[in-house]
Amino acid sequence: MASTTSIIDDIRLAARGVAGLIVGDRKAAGYFDFSDRGLVTSFIAFLVVTAANAALPKLLGMESGPIFRSIAMVAILFVFQIGFTVIVLRQLKRLDGLVPYLVADNWATFFITIGSTLLALAGLTGDVAIIAIGLAVIIVEINIARLIVTLSPLQIAMLLIAQLVGVSIGLLVVGMVLPLSPAEQAALQSLAG
Repeated sequence: MASTTSIIDDIRLAARGVAGLIVGDRKAAGYFDFSDRGLVTSFIAFLVVTAANAALPKLLGMESGPIFRSIAMVAILFVFQIGFTVIVLRQLKRLDGLVPYLVADNWATFFITIGSTLLALAGLTGDVAIIAIGLAVIIVEINIARLIVTLSPLQIAMLLIAQLVGVSIGLLVVGMVLPLSPAEQAALQSLAG
């Protein structure tokens, strides 16, 4: 468990931890701070990157939906993902892995969001970029379950399936609670057709 003294140290060590998760380094857990302070710091990083990701398109003058909708959507999906994670960890009698999971997942979200934003700002938004980001997310989620929470392969599959179900339900809730505006619907239809 990492012991740090500043937010800069937390960011630096968490970056090494997330890089370790991407390549499957068994030492990745040692870069994260799983204390209460580390949990709070990881949530701060998650909230900062979520707010920045929601506001950046508006600040750059790009067409986007309301900032509230973006943040609310992330919050709803996060709650469902974590809710279903808790259900599985409780069934596996591994709730001790919840805080380490949250810390690593929050930092992974922080760095992957920054990476995907930088790719988008560089104009790399095509299928290859989307596939690369999606693959990185899947690898990181598997390695968080494997290296941080130390689940078995069957338990990892259970966790990932539960999270997929949770996020799918969350998307349905988002669609009902935060429907797209007519302009957003038209934009989606123009992309599809």
